[in-house]
Amino acid sequence: MEGASFGAGRAGAALDPISFIKRPQTILRITAWVFSIVVFGSIVNEGYVNSESTPELHCIYNKNEGACNYGIAIGIIAFFACIFFLVLDLNFQEISSVKDRRRAVLLDLAFSGLWSFLWFVCFCFLANQWQQTKKSEAVSQGADAARAGIAFSFFSIITWVALMVKALQRYRLGTDMSLFATDQLSAAPGTGYPGYPAGSGVEGTETYQSPPFTETLDTSPKGYQVPAY
Repeated sequence: MEGASFGAGRAGAALDPISFIKRPQTILRITAWVFSIVVFGSIVNEGYVNSESTPELHCIYNKNEGACNYGIAIGIIAFFACIFFLVLDLNFQEISSVKDRRRAVLLDLAFSGLWSFLWFVCFCFLANQWQQTKKSEAVSQGADAARAGIAFSFFSIITWVALMVKALQRYRLGTDMSLFATDQLSAAPGTGYPGYPAGSGVEGTETYQSPPFTETLDTSPKGYQVPAY
């Protein structure tokens, strides 16, 4: 069961760093990592503004602390998740067990699907709260950061959906190869290849001819004698 499966080469094979970086999956993870930094970075740096009545800081999204906290939390978790899965992809080829590879791909698939949904919720939440935000001088100063958080939340949906699709493709490929390997190895040890069908044990006489000399003796006329020399 050791070998190439789930989109990776044979276990223990050397990994080419250039090829690894050029993989679509690696590019998507780096992109998702950058987008997560933009989302939670913009909210942390400029997502809190002063109120006109009090100097206390409030969330720029309609003074809803939940919106800012949600965006920051989703972004930070996505940031560390991208690092984790990048390391996992880097060491994926070192995993020799097909079952362990399958678990890793399923984890990637489940997390990517979940985070695609959570980014969608984040985009809708922030966009809705931004539409209800009352314009003021303080809000205008942080408007670009607020829009950046909304925009890159939307871009994150696309990247994580793409990661989910890539994980699904790897899972289907690995499952097909695992089933093929199981069929090939299901035969008992020492079992040889099937031979030709065995006969009934009785050979027909129609397919054979009598030797020419015997046939000549049998068909000679009676009374004929071979002259002696």
